[in-house]
Amino acid sequence: MDLALRLASQGMHGVGGNPMVGCVIEKQGKIIAKGYHQTFGKAHAEINALDQINHQAQDAILYVTLEPCAHQGKTPPCTQAIIDSGVKKVIIATLDPNPLVGGKGVSLLKKSGIEVEVGLLENQAIALNRGFIKRMKTKLPFVTCKIAMSLDGKTSMKSGQSRWITSEPARNDVQKLRSRHQAIMTGSGTILADNPFMTVRLENVSAAPLRVVIDSKQKITDKTLNIFSKDAPTQVFNPNNTPLTSNNKLDLKVALRQLGEQGINSVLLEAGPGLIGVMIENQLIDEFVIYSAPILMGSDGNCMAQLPIKNMEDKIKLNISDLRMVGDDMRIIATLQS
Repeated sequence: MDLALRLASQGMHGVGGNPMVGCVIEKQGKIIAKGYHQTFGKAHAEINALDQINHQAQDAILYVTLEPCAHQGKTPPCTQAIIDSGVKKVIIATLDPNPLVGGKGVSLLKKSGIEVEVGLLENQAIALNRGFIKRMKTKLPFVTCKIAMSLDGKTSMKSGQSRWITSEPARNDVQKLRSRHQAIMTGSGTILADNPFMTVRLENVSAAPLRVVIDSKQKITDKTLNIFSKDAPTQVFNPNNTPLTSNNKLDLKVALRQLGEQGINSVLLEAGPGLIGVMIENQLIDEFVIYSAPILMGSDGNCMAQLPIKNMEDKIKLNISDLRMVGDDMRIIATLQS
């Protein structure tokens, strides 16, 4: 199953809104086939593995990281192919939260006399497809907020200067982080101040996440801005396509739901303190990835998030899940305490 999970992760840049799935087939203690879901709309992991053995898997054990599908989608149901192959046992890491599947695959396998076991390395399988799972359950993508800041919590100077707070290794790590997301979100203020490309700049990586701009006041009118370059697609949310809240700000939950409807499982938020603050207040951030540089930027620096907290009892607590050095900088991965 560990091998199946590693295989599944190779589909990160190809499966689009589908989950990443890996499959390994074992017989008499030997691996006889393996595969993973490579491309959206093409064969699933189980079929890619079965193809290697001409769908002849009598008395074999099939390991798969996600419950096999039992419905006709862009491809035929994998469950029937597994049944027809002669597999005697299927070991599944985790059930599929997609209501079109949701236990139906397991049920069909059992009705066909195949032994089924669920839960092997389940936590790892859930972590691998956390974006897909969240979208299936809530219709919203998984949102990661990336922040680069000084040790005293500043992300830019009052003048707007922000290059470079972190070291080159940390900036390269951010590129890898971008490549693991289907969309990168920012605000109109960042676009006008920095004119960024918001693309993935890594050799041998073809990822081109959707660039998303939150533009409540319709400031983004210049189509020559780098955000509209041909390197990647761009989507702008403004009052013409997204409702406003009572304070004349875009309804960010509606915007995220629209992205979910487009099959976007994961969004990386790279924005200024205003947008980050609103996202925190509305509990729309699932995870923080914070790069903290060993520098002090002082009282003329802008803070990481605009949060009007007046009393200590209103402080926002985080759970730190990972802490490590990236070059000279510290990378902190954390979630909001519920």
